[in-house]
Amino acid sequence: MLRLTQYTLCPHSRSVRLALAELRLDFELNYEEPWAWRQSFLSLNPSGALPVLEIDEVLVLCGTYAISEYLSECYPEHPDDGGPVPLFPGDPEQRAEIRRLVDWFHLKFDREITRELLIEKHYRRTVGEKGRPPDSQILRAVGKNLRYHMDYICFQVDRNNWLAGEQLSFADLAAAAHISVLDYLGEIPWDDYPSAMEWYVRLKSRPSFQPVLEDYMSIQPPTSHYANLDF
Repeated sequence: MLRLTQYTLCPHSRSVRLALAELRLDFELNYEEPWAWRQSFLSLNPSGALPVLEIDEVLVLCGTYAISEYLSECYPEHPDDGGPVPLFPGDPEQRAEIRRLVDWFHLKFDREITRELLIEKHYRRTVGEKGRPPDSQILRAVGKNLRYHMDYICFQVDRNNWLAGEQLSFADLAAAAHISVLDYLGEIPWDDYPSAMEWYVRLKSRPSFQPVLEDYMSIQPPTSHYANLDF
């Protein structure tokens, strides 16, 4: 039995949800608020970071990198049909490029965009700062950063079929996890980035993505087009 401890709008959690779903593995979601620092959660992962994957109540894997690499090593072929696994396919050079892009999104994109937007537009209303408006200076900086990153996504998919090459990989899942959080918040001007939009539509249309598109938080519902496959 697989049990994934995660938070709905945590992009790192979402990337692992997508990876598990691409492998068509059955797993249970366990909701955890990342700011709560509950002792029961810290006993699983002393760093307090999400996500955490428990396997058969025996093995505990902490963090996106440990989980994704573990899944890649355990499933060199798809458990259902023996086909390719969309995590780290290809030769060593191709896998290195996938890991570079995973780092790009889970570190650089997260630091420059996702984390700041979640703090300013989600966590404040969630943890009791509803009367405090978002910091306009931070939002301007995030908007500038977003243009750069969206242009980079367009550049990558214009020269490849997917972000890291001809095959879907964990780089796409990591990137889409962040993009889906921003799209939930209504922060992406899609008309300005047609290549990125086409790439994201392909991902949204995959069966693995449907549970993510069904995410709904009553304290902050998604933007109206969030679950639409054609925007």
